[in-house]
Amino acid sequence: MFGIENLWLFIISGLLLNISPGPDTVLIVSRSASQGWRAGLMAVAGIGSGVCVHIFAAALGVSALLATSAAAFTVVKLAGAAYLLYLGAKMLLAKRQAEGVVAQQVSAASFCGIFLQGFVTNVLNPKVALFFLAFVPQFIAVDAANKALAFVILGFIFNLNGMLWCVFLAVSAGVAGQKMKVSPVVAQWLNKSIGALFVALGVKLALAEQR
Repeated sequence: MFGIENLWLFIISGLLLNISPGPDTVLIVSRSASQGWRAGLMAVAGIGSGVCVHIFAAALGVSALLATSAAAFTVVKLAGAAYLLYLGAKMLLAKRQAEGVVAQQVSAASFCGIFLQGFVTNVLNPKVALFFLAFVPQFIAVDAANKALAFVILGFIFNLNGMLWCVFLAVSAGVAGQKMKVSPVVAQWLNKSIGALFVALGVKLALAEQR
């Protein structure tokens, strides 16, 4: 249907790929563990919205430009790396919260910030765009009447699978964070460790080569 082939294989492969840890996983777990599962879900919403951008961009051929233009790839890659480095540096330099501060009480403004973090981190990662360009077409028939429509359908199936996993991850990390009742000192070092990981991911993305 719609020129889609081996749908079940696509779903299983997508689930396995979504479970693989990456920058999105780090953001979701860190936010859920430190600020509660609601904050984690806001990160999930931002990430899911970012994936939608990649889906439509790939369907319209923008991802093809990233695959063939070294300049375009480099610009997007460096922008994504710079944002990850910014997030990491911000977490590394953050001061320890006072004893009376409750991390789970996040303001509406903070929720918007978390959403934007998830969105921008995902959108500015060219590897995601190139992944869609390389992976999804394998499940579209050569003689499909509307390849763009088939691409969008498969993209949204992949995104839905990913969001289900991310929601589970956010809730699990949020519940675990509440039960552990991490002290401010431990929370500070956890935050710095996650920040260091973001910096490492940013460096890795900046050094990524176009393939």
